[in-house]
Amino acid sequence: MDNLFGQRLRELRQKKGLTQKELAKLLSISPSAVGMYEQGRREPENSLLSKLCSILDTTTDYLIGFTKAPQDVGEVIEDFTGMLMSQQGLMFNGQPITPEDREKIVIAIRSAAAVVIPDSSKNNK
Repeated sequence: MDNLFGQRLRELRQKKGLTQKELAKLLSISPSAVGMYEQGRREPENSLLSKLCSILDTTTDYLIGFTKAPQDVGEVIEDFTGMLMSQQGLMFNGQPITPEDREKIVIAIRSAAAVVIPDSSKNNK
């Protein structure tokens, strides 16, 4: 593990609103151990790593640096639709995709996402 582990640990701990002391208490370790993990001066044992991930709602792959940060589905859709609109020479079933077809595809993707993914603003009312 490198310093990416420490950076991600600190980021996730802060995102959860936990101090090093509070996280240490949940893990039954000393606050200085948490500090050393975040500084990259020490690495947790596997059993502790698993407990860390459970507390911080993450995966070991993300925490130790094997994967990127999870993306919001809306960001993924916007990235994809942006690429779809700007990519030249796209074809479907051997036929070129027209600008109108591209727009229809983007509308269909956004519509499908709106049906499947609940609008959180409606849930908060």
